[in-house]
Amino acid sequence: MKLLKWIAEENLWNIWVPKAYNGLELPLTEGLHKLKELAQIDGSLGWTITLCSGANYFIGNLKPETAERVFLTETGNTILGGSGGMFGTAEKTDDHYILNGTWKYGTGAPYLTHFTLNAKITKKGKELLNNDGSAQFRSFVIPKQAVTVIDDWQTMGLQATATCSFSVEKYRTHQDNSFIYNEFQLPHAIFKINFSVFADLTLWINYIGMGLHYLEEAVNILESEQLKIFKENLDKAETQLFTIAAEIEKQTASEKTIHLKRISEIHQTASGSVKQLSGQIISLHPLLGIRAARKEHPLNQVFRDYFTATQHHIFTR
Repeated sequence: MKLLKWIAEENLWNIWVPKAYNGLELPLTEGLHKLKELAQIDGSLGWTITLCSGANYFIGNLKPETAERVFLTETGNTILGGSGGMFGTAEKTDDHYILNGTWKYGTGAPYLTHFTLNAKITKKGKELLNNDGSAQFRSFVIPKQAVTVIDDWQTMGLQATATCSFSVEKYRTHQDNSFIYNEFQLPHAIFKINFSVFADLTLWINYIGMGLHYLEEAVNILESEQLKIFKENLDKAETQLFTIAAEIEKQTASEKTIHLKRISEIHQTASGSVKQLSGQIISLHPLLGIRAARKEHPLNQVFRDYFTATQHHIFTR
């Protein structure tokens, strides 16, 4: 509870939220530095704040009246979080939807004030399709009272993230509580960033932060020469990430659109970097001795947190 109180006092859930909605309104680069710092302190801390502040980022997608209600009226300290998976349905009824389903991987589930989720749109029980044959879907933000949290987060690492499943049964919500994740309603520069790029960068910095923590602990056991290549690749990854972040900030400031090819290149760079760091940690860990195998040792925790984080679908594709 002390940690949750500190996060709230530092307003870390609202890294990307505009000041008009009681947020920090940090630019991309500054926010990424903050996420690196948190992940370097503790993997679960960085991961939880990254995913939940990333959900609060959806304020940019909400209608202004919905954003005002969710962030200024309903709670004193709004914490969004949820699932990016398509695990449920939304039955269309006039200007409302009836939500049903069970969604996996809701980071911070016990701490949230609102849940975000994706649902396939149905009408009279039949899935609605787009012109290309794909399923129509929308994203929703609903209060925690509409959700049943399922305590099923039993992993080797990131345990404090409480990334639980949650279910919703026959919950009726107005269409104003739905949104399209890549259509923005607020004019701030941060919301002009392609969401795939935003997700890649905010997750990538967590792997770098945890890698830096691993390095901090490993230097107490291994010779600097044994860690040289790992340190060089961490430095390279950090330089690459912040170079890309500066590029994106410059493009959004000049109202330029990032091309699909560049979006793919950024993803490949981030994914390749994480794979490289992962391979080096795997090669280093057997050299650290039995101390690093003890549950109470920081290296053991960082190892477990890091490789639990690598299972996020963005970097396993």
